Amino acid sequence: MKPIYNRVMLKLSGEMLAGTDRFGIQPAAIHRFAEEVKSVRDLGIEVTCVIGGGNIFRGLAGASKGMDRAHADYMGMLATVINALALQDALESIGVPTRVMSAIQMDKIAEPYIRRRAERHLEKDRVVIFGAGTGNPYFSTDTAAALRAAEIHADVILKCTKVDGVYDKDPMKHDDAVRFDRLSYLEALQRGLKVMDTTAISLCMENDIPIVVFDFNVSGNVARVVCGEAIGTRVDNG
Repeated sequence: MKPIYNRVMLKLSGEMLAGTDRFGIQPAAIHRFAEEVKSVRDLGIEVTCVIGGGNIFRGLAGASKGMDRAHADYMGMLATVINALALQDALESIGVPTRVMSAIQMDKIAEPYIRRRAERHLEKDRVVIFGAGTGNPYFSTDTAAALRAAEIHADVILKCTKVDGVYDKDPMKHDDAVRFDRLSYLEALQRGLKVMDTTAISLCMENDIPIVVFDFNVSGNVARVVCGEAIGTRVDNG
């Protein structure tokens, strides 16, 4: 297989790290993700990752129960750093050098995010994991992935999900849901499709960064996507 991208951003929800559990980090789930990342890196691709924190704490959920939204979002950012460190450990246990870079300064456990330093790590064949979102409340990890992808000039955002693409309605609830092979950014925004949040999609549209949404639960799908196989749904300028 020959890759069609040089530098990719992998976006994974925190819930996927919980595996079959409702909360926390399931070792089998995070080690499987590490193996998928390694398979892509072994193709000579520069890999970056952003992981959500919903398996530990979700800011919106906390805010909906009466917590101050900014306070809840900061707690969610800390959860993403926990997940980033867990992924770092899983990757390094299989021989993949990594760096965790945090948007919130915490020098004892992660490097501060500096764009040029992140690019230098990638040039040295290290996987870079971005933690703590954008460092600001009211922004999701989807937006963080789009922002970092734009800053480091990633070729594509690979949105790892539990379904095989983007549908016109929830395929878990509707048997007649129709999957899209390709969408434009504007169509995704106008239809209100759950590709990424609107801020993230807008950032990708402005910077011409395609998004590929695909089923992460099928082993080897990440490598197939980066090698150009028509898997999932591609969102771009059309």
